[in-house]
Amino acid sequence: MILEGPTYTDLHAVVDEVWSAFLGPEDPLLPALPDTGLGDGVTWSAATSVTGAWNGVVTVEIPDVVAQTATERMLGLAPGEDLSTEDVADAVGELVNMIGGNVKSLMPGPSALSLPLVARGTIASPSDLTEVSCLDLTWAGSPLRVSVLARRDVPARATDKQESA
Repeated sequence: MILEGPTYTDLHAVVDEVWSAFLGPEDPLLPALPDTGLGDGVTWSAATSVTGAWNGVVTVEIPDVVAQTATERMLGLAPGEDLSTEDVADAVGELVNMIGGNVKSLMPGPSALSLPLVARGTIASPSDLTEVSCLDLTWAGSPLRVSVLARRDVPARATDKQESA
């Protein structure tokens, strides 16, 4: 079974466009070195679902330093200013929301975009989703990951087929 999702090139273009629009072009997104990972520190993750003609989830995972810096830039604050947990959660949620909206526009419609779910830590993916695109990038020297997961088509049970015949 082939799962449909945005191509690596399309996803990279979307993420790059959203990232530079919200956070400025002075620190471009760069490909991560192999096995960079997100590190062992505090991470933030966010997810938004697309439902309709195409069903999937877009996720963003970033270390705390990226979440803090992104929040400062999005709010126009000086580096090191005090940020509330709510401000950081809102900024991380807005990033996944904008990326998710652009992914939604690439996929067959009509579809709807959910409100973002944001966590300080890792959000577990539902078991009926499979990763179809993943970007491991760095921004200002720190790693980040953007993934798109698509819902697997569940074959009809034999009894369902017999009942409809």
